[in-house]
Amino acid sequence: MSTIHDTDVKAILPFEDLDRASIPIAGGKAANLGESIRAGLPVPAGFCVTTAAYELVSSGADLAPSLIALAETPPDDTARLAEIAAQIRADLLAAPIPDALARSITAAYLELGDGATVPVAVRSSATAEDLPFASFAGQQDTYLNIVGAEAVLDAVRNCWASLWTDRAVRYRATNGIDPRSVRLAVAVQRMVAAEVAGVLFTANPLTGRRHQAVIDASLGLGEAVVSGMVNPDHFVVNTATGEIVERRLGDKRVAIRATEGNGTQRVEMDGNKNEACLSDEQVRALAKLGARVEAHYEAPQDTEPDIGTHDSPVAAEGILSGTPASGGVVSARARVILDPGGAHLEPGEILVAPSTDPGWTPLFLTAGGLVMEMGGPMSHGAIVAREYGIPAVVGVPDAIERITTGQRITVDGSAGTISTGPQSDS
Repeated sequence: MSTIHDTDVKAILPFEDLDRASIPIAGGKAANLGESIRAGLPVPAGFCVTTAAYELVSSGADLAPSLIALAETPPDDTARLAEIAAQIRADLLAAPIPDALARSITAAYLELGDGATVPVAVRSSATAEDLPFASFAGQQDTYLNIVGAEAVLDAVRNCWASLWTDRAVRYRATNGIDPRSVRLAVAVQRMVAAEVAGVLFTANPLTGRRHQAVIDASLGLGEAVVSGMVNPDHFVVNTATGEIVERRLGDKRVAIRATEGNGTQRVEMDGNKNEACLSDEQVRALAKLGARVEAHYEAPQDTEPDIGTHDSPVAAEGILSGTPASGGVVSARARVILDPGGAHLEPGEILVAPSTDPGWTPLFLTAGGLVMEMGGPMSHGAIVAREYGIPAVVGVPDAIERITTGQRITVDGSAGTISTGPQSDS
């Protein structure tokens, strides 16, 4: 990706270049997205506008006097805090984005769609965020379904300004965080057009019980669940056994949907307390995914999964299930092949096929994983996958319909699941 430098830190970095140690330059949200990708977890593609970009723009806005005044204001003087915060926001919104930086952001955005304008989520990622002693949940802004380079630049600028909303300034003051120490990065991520979304806790937040995953989910984008504007479906899963030990269905009367242009809209639903928005299979698969996240971070986590349904195969981060055939986990681009004759597989790509016979064997030399619609653990594809030591899941209904060439997927050959990311435009 194109980059511009401020001191030694790149202003634009792909998620793949980030990990949990990147918080000083990428903020908590973007750093954790990068860490998750490195762990092989299903994360839609994206990039980070780092704190170097924020520092470049904020230095031109001459914020130093306001930051000093803010640091000297008592936390209980909310009127004065709000006054200074408003001035900082105005100064940031008025500051120009340097041409070189704007070009770099635009180039990185267009790269996400191979030159086409695609919907993205533009999320604030503060350096004082997702910390052990303070979550900073919802303190900075997120903009969903942003389409077009100019709209992305506007959303990035608004994210920078949201570092200084009244609520964010009060929150930091109450937690004793020096306003001169905070920076903001911005995560720009391929939009997940989910039919169902929600929140997953890998440990029960109400009882503290480990080995109990808690899932709240509802129709549409996850904003409705996170913001508390809907009564979602609620599931508690024993992650050791897969048993769904609690199920409480909400009325799901509100959904947040992407509009045809930029942004989202609130949609009033008829509501249905008699039908869950997730199947039992999807609930268990999400619990397994949460267990993987917790194992990687070695501590309970909360995530915001977006789930596809059988009625909407193009939704991203859907979870498909089949029969475990060869152990291991791999995350890579998929290639759907219907006939091995003349077919080509790039090294490391995941082969997605209806079934295989000995004529397919040469493709296994470069395959990073295997997904088959048909077959069992003793079928040709499963046996060859084990021989070559690549993860494989077989007997996956509608795999060819629900996975496209170029789509990033994660195959867990031990659990028998495939987590799918956004479908490719190519």
